[in-house]
Amino acid sequence: MVALTDLRPEALPQGRLSVQVADIAADSTVLRCLDWDRDRFDIEFELRNGTTYNSFLIRGDRTALLDTTHVKFRDLYLAELRGQVDLAAIDYLIVNHTEPDHSGLVGDLLTLAPQITVVGSKVAIQFLQNQIHRPFAAQVVKSGDRLDLGQGHDLEFISAPNLHWPDTMLTYDSGTQVLYTCDVFGLHYCDDTFYDEMPALLEADFQLYYDCLMGPNARSVLAALKRMEPFSISQIATGHGPLLRHHLADWTGRYRTWSEAQAKSEPFVAIFYAGEYGHSDRIAHALGQGLLKTATAVELVDLLDTDISAVRELVTTAAGLVLGMPPQSAPGLEPILSTILAAAHPKQAIGLFETGGGQDEPIFPLRNRFQELGLQPAFEPILIKAAPTEATDKLCEEAGTDLGQWVNCDRTQKQGQSLDSGLDQALGRLSTGLYILTAQKGDVSSAMLASWVIQASIQPPGLAVAVARDRAIESLLHGGDTFVLNVLEDGNYQRLMKHFLKRFPPGGDRFEGVSIYAAENGSPILAESLAYLECTVTHRLEAGDHWVIYCTAGAGRVAKPAGLPVVHHRQASNHY
Repeated sequence: MVALTDLRPEALPQGRLSVQVADIAADSTVLRCLDWDRDRFDIEFELRNGTTYNSFLIRGDRTALLDTTHVKFRDLYLAELRGQVDLAAIDYLIVNHTEPDHSGLVGDLLTLAPQITVVGSKVAIQFLQNQIHRPFAAQVVKSGDRLDLGQGHDLEFISAPNLHWPDTMLTYDSGTQVLYTCDVFGLHYCDDTFYDEMPALLEADFQLYYDCLMGPNARSVLAALKRMEPFSISQIATGHGPLLRHHLADWTGRYRTWSEAQAKSEPFVAIFYAGEYGHSDRIAHALGQGLLKTATAVELVDLLDTDISAVRELVTTAAGLVLGMPPQSAPGLEPILSTILAAAHPKQAIGLFETGGGQDEPIFPLRNRFQELGLQPAFEPILIKAAPTEATDKLCEEAGTDLGQWVNCDRTQKQGQSLDSGLDQALGRLSTGLYILTAQKGDVSSAMLASWVIQASIQPPGLAVAVARDRAIESLLHGGDTFVLNVLEDGNYQRLMKHFLKRFPPGGDRFEGVSIYAAENGSPILAESLAYLECTVTHRLEAGDHWVIYCTAGAGRVAKPAGLPVVHHRQASNHY
């Protein structure tokens, strides 16, 4: 059975949207939301063939919905879902991960069907609580946990953190041998074919998707593939693009080959944490996000669900180690900690964090033992005395970025030296201005000295700013975010330039000792600036080791009409 619902193109300012429904296995239905004209994903990735957002229904004695869809499909999707099932009959909503293109309608669905229990990883449930801002029934699951829907549909969950999103898990239905993977093994490809009958049409987009979203987490991909090995899989129900059935071994083999090659060639950091204890998951994943900003591979290891041989191998080969304090009462903990200490070596960096579980292993005696072994502290120990906030997440992300920069220091220096001297000097002759970019998002603020700034359009008034991938402020500059661009004044910029060139510790206050006041968009304006512009991010373009952020300017003011902006001259291109 296949049903297709289309909305007239002229009624769709965002492009052609449609919903496709089909049975894919016994009592199992896919609702494919087809976004025919989407040309970008996550703002910065160009799409060539649109995309789809796939959601699934499984009916046993109880009914489960796996993931929802993008908010742009609200009316189409909910109408089609109502045609398939009475919303009051849905018992579970399984959230394989909380990225908005899959969880965009969770709040709407819970309003219409408040009886639903949301099932997800610990981090996923925490993220949803912050998104929805109202109570809902929840069930936290981890690898190996099961949910029996009856009629043979016994679901088992497989943890797959950092496969593009820190809370990712996979769901396996033993009754149909379907593996529901959300982003994993997906591709951005939109047509009305449900399956991978013609792989030649899909190969380029499959690899592009891997390179952009999965490649930076190659070790996590390998870990997920290993966890999948015990399962007999008849098809992979992905969150994007066609479902995979006809060439499963080829698709999974490509993931393995690409990931093994990438894992061998890049340094990595091992993050050890106690997954079910305190706020360990959230802190470990925030640190991992900071590391990924520096293109550093991450291996997440649950201390309470691992073996000593695996720990020894990881510690021996990692470029850096991060250890979250486990509970003192955890069984088998002492041999694991002893193995980490025995295998660690002075060429590594170390970072430690508390988890806020109330019975943490003491952090400072362990720090002292690592220092005695000659390991370099990458950041000050992170102490968690209360429930984490957005500011805590930002502190941890910045700590991860500091560690990643330490790990990649030699590689970065070699890349800077490899540029032809004539080209290097010629590029350095491109003159620019000097600016301070400031941003405030909730309780989190940041700033950076910027020099690669240009006006990029007249109507609408727009400008472009180049931001290094590992800048702390980068995470505050996504689509819809706002900031202030402060223009520095010639002859009156040295103090501000020196201040914002300082290396701030993770979570450090960038504005201490600087006079500021709030713009209409909430971001700080520097009182000493010559002029300022209030900006909203609309696009991001991937540009090597930088993002080019295009934004529109909604307001601005010149504080000193007679003043002149700074003109910045360089001698070489490998530094600002």
